[in-house]
Amino acid sequence: MSTASGPSSSTAWPCAALSDVPLSSRTTLRVGGRAQWLLEPATQEELRAAVVATRERGLPLRVLGGGANLLVADGVLPGVVLATERLDRLFRPSGREETAPLDAATGEPVARAAPETREADPRLVAWCGATLPALVTAATRLGWSGLEGLVGVPGKAGGGVAMNAGGRWGELWDVLEEVRVLEPDGTFRDLARARCAPRYRDGNLGDSIVVACVLRLAPDDPAAVRERTREFLLEKNRVQPVSEASCGCIFKNPDPEASGGRSAGRLVEEAGLKGLSVGAARVSERHGNFIVNRGGARASDVLALIRRVREEVRQRFGIDLALEVRTWGADEGEPTAG
Repeated sequence: MSTASGPSSSTAWPCAALSDVPLSSRTTLRVGGRAQWLLEPATQEELRAAVVATRERGLPLRVLGGGANLLVADGVLPGVVLATERLDRLFRPSGREETAPLDAATGEPVARAAPETREADPRLVAWCGATLPALVTAATRLGWSGLEGLVGVPGKAGGGVAMNAGGRWGELWDVLEEVRVLEPDGTFRDLARARCAPRYRDGNLGDSIVVACVLRLAPDDPAAVRERTREFLLEKNRVQPVSEASCGCIFKNPDPEASGGRSAGRLVEEAGLKGLSVGAARVSERHGNFIVNRGGARASDVLALIRRVREEVRQRFGIDLALEVRTWGADEGEPTAG
């Protein structure tokens, strides 16, 4: 499918489609090869039709959100990458069986109709392509608490639900009320939070694709919400390489009993691995659980560095660090959500 002139479009798919598409610019780590096909649905029905068409053709399917928490191998990635960027919609329920879209920059309703008060229905409805920063901005502007801990986290709502994004100040599933998924057979299903069993860094949704979610937040003093959000962001900026290209945390934190309460980043630091490099990929000197691209790194550099870090930690502490980052086209596995 490679072409000398770059990506080419096709009308053979039920939505916008390109062949031979570079993926490095679509990931926060800025590494990776090319997709055989990139599909960009703009509606939930186009999403369903694209998934059905892909499976009818027997092609591998992967879903690409904001490209955070994702490492794409070098070379051509066979099959279909389904991008959710055009499914970027964020709503506030209006109370009249309709929704009022929110401006991502201000968190204010775009439509004239809006809920009577911010306390009446403190929920946000997000399609899978809505960005996590937009969710945090909307909640902060409205004075709703529950998403402050996600400030500074890149990516999209779909990937955030699929992997239960979060950190020390909370996880996305803490405020999730309902999730709409697309099942492998091409049917939509709405799941209440009580019917799901999310885990640490795993929404536990199997092969289902996150289509949309409903988040229930808590009305609070707007000034207090803004201050918490600001403090959390300042703390993240202090300890994480937020200005450098990375894919977020590379490893899951191990069982506290096995690690003596040490996080993955602390284990990497105590093994003396901060600053370790392979090619242009380096273990961050600010946080041991981040690998940064200093410019021009290849996925093979990152994968080699991951292997070296895991082996050193295993030899020093007898702990096998499990990957938190998702990998496509590499030995570590190929999950369908990114």
